[in-house]
Amino acid sequence: MSERPNYETMYILRPDIAEDEVETHTNKYRDLVIENGGTIIDNQQRGKRRLAYNIGKHREGVYVQLNYSGDGKQVGPLERAMRLSEDVIRYLTVKYEGQHSSLGRSTTPVAPMESSAPRQDRDLVGAAAAIPAASDDD
Repeated sequence: MSERPNYETMYILRPDIAEDEVETHTNKYRDLVIENGGTIIDNQQRGKRRLAYNIGKHREGVYVQLNYSGDGKQVGPLERAMRLSEDVIRYLTVKYEGQHSSLGRSTTPVAPMESSAPRQDRDLVGAAAAIPAASDDD
């Protein structure tokens, strides 16, 4: 039998909700994963952060990360509950390979890309071809 895949759901809550409401949402979504046969790997509150762009009228949000393993049946009910909640302003679920580490990154190493040729500036190469050659006939 193969290993169950791992999932990470990152969601952003409205910045104006109280700390106990954040805890309530965190417990609700964690319990929803467990009820649907998932196993919680990690559940972290990342705190209030400034958003890269406004979502609705919000410039900040409370970030929460939920890592779990399951057969995929957990994703639908979890995202449906988040979509229906007025306190969740954005969410994203990704499936990842490898084991979860405490830093929130996969421990599967990724080899760096190797460049086969030095980079050339395409604009300069094209511009040089468009300039007529100078003559020494002056």
